[in-house]
Amino acid sequence: MSTQYLALLRGINVGGKNIIKMAELKACFEANGFDNVATYIQSGNVLFSAPGSDPASLTGQIEAALSITFQPYEARIVVCAAEKLTEIVRSAPSGFGSQPDEYRYDVIFLRPPLAAEQAIQHLSARPGVDEMFAGPDVLYFSRLIARASQSRLTRIIASPIYPEITTRNWNTTCKLQSLLAARAQGIGKT
Repeated sequence: MSTQYLALLRGINVGGKNIIKMAELKACFEANGFDNVATYIQSGNVLFSAPGSDPASLTGQIEAALSITFQPYEARIVVCAAEKLTEIVRSAPSGFGSQPDEYRYDVIFLRPPLAAEQAIQHLSARPGVDEMFAGPDVLYFSRLIARASQSRLTRIIASPIYPEITTRNWNTTCKLQSLLAARAQGIGKT
């Protein structure tokens, strides 16, 4: 029995660096024995099936394959099972994502063994601009659009946890969860 997974690559196709075409990314996953592989948008979201349920070993296997295939890219990814992504979406704070005209909403995915309780200690929220919440292996971060230039989210780049995270906006996170849930039910397999 295969489990549906999502691999979130960090640092590809941003600012002209680490350019990886989605067709090549899909081919890399397939060449390494993964089934039912599909990509979603250009930011490195790969849906796939794999037997077993050990995201840690999958992470190592995929990072090695990506680093070899797309040299000099040094892959850092977060692997998330379909059930975990559903938990992440359902565990969002009340109202998170409900005012997209006023706030930007992001989910900061943490690469194990980094835990939310550790990660939140390295970030700060500016009162009146940002809100941050710990979740299941993620941080939920919202910022007021009208004052986005004052957000402290950009400070994450200088943080020691920066290599251990990857961020997706709320809409992308919800869409990925919907796609994985459909695949887990055997609907819409590609």
